[in-house]
Amino acid sequence: MSVAHGIKLLGVLGAGQMGTGIALVSALRAKVPVLLHDQSKDQVSRGLALMDKLLSKDVAKGRIQSNEAQEARDRVRVVSAIEDMRDVDMVVEAVSENLDLKRTVFRNFSEKLRPDAILATNTSSISITKIAASVIPDGVSPASAGGQAAAGRVVGLHFFNPVPVMKLVELISAVQTTSETLARARAFAEACGKEVATSQDVPGFVSNALLMPFINEAIMCLEKGVATRDDIDKTFRLGMNHPMGPLQLADFIGLDTCLAIQKTLYTGTADSKYRPSVLLERMVDAQWLGKKSGRGFYEYEDD
Repeated sequence: MSVAHGIKLLGVLGAGQMGTGIALVSALRAKVPVLLHDQSKDQVSRGLALMDKLLSKDVAKGRIQSNEAQEARDRVRVVSAIEDMRDVDMVVEAVSENLDLKRTVFRNFSEKLRPDAILATNTSSISITKIAASVIPDGVSPASAGGQAAAGRVVGLHFFNPVPVMKLVELISAVQTTSETLARARAFAEACGKEVATSQDVPGFVSNALLMPFINEAIMCLEKGVATRDDIDKTFRLGMNHPMGPLQLADFIGLDTCLAIQKTLYTGTADSKYRPSVLLERMVDAQWLGKKSGRGFYEYEDD
């Protein structure tokens, strides 16, 4: 039996590529009003410009009508603080892959948003259970009814980049997540036009537990001189029919994101097979982060 998501107002925290994409599909496909917040005004400006560009491209290619694009854009409103999201039915966090940062964000959600709002994280690797534990108020037992109710509304809702294009959302339940929260989150992802795959709350979930070691191993091949950048990527494009090779894919994901996820896998499992490549760490140290910084394994010109 299908479940209505009941989301009449959505909050999105983070106006980077992921947050902007989530806001866009929510407004365009689910037709839900969205409150978008980011501490950086420059990031908000870049995010809105990207949204306008994507909507214009969809109109130009005949995917949507101009009035649909305008209606979607009008549904997105920028707010200046988390407190301005106090009335949302669900909020999706899309900040950097850092557990301490996410814990701080979710404590703020717990204190400043409605007590029945669904609190979703777009993390691609970090434990949903650890994030859920952070929303329990001080002095409240995690085993009490209040503690279980607070943590039970946290869920993993992992969209993929670029959000308007990629068809999948990975749905992850914390140990504490209620069945109602899980069902409503699934229904909302489907309303956004996505297919849903579920994963247990393990480091990297399904997607990155498989993808990141693959990318990391490709970087190690380059680091050791097994093959050149171009031959590594050509092997997977032409030999395995991948749309792009692992090094180019790492650039598109962001090398800082790849490193953060690989570290989560390594520390979360204590398995040496997940040790991040030294070359990957040095490139992040140099701020060669891939497409978003203009240089990674490849060089990129501004669009």
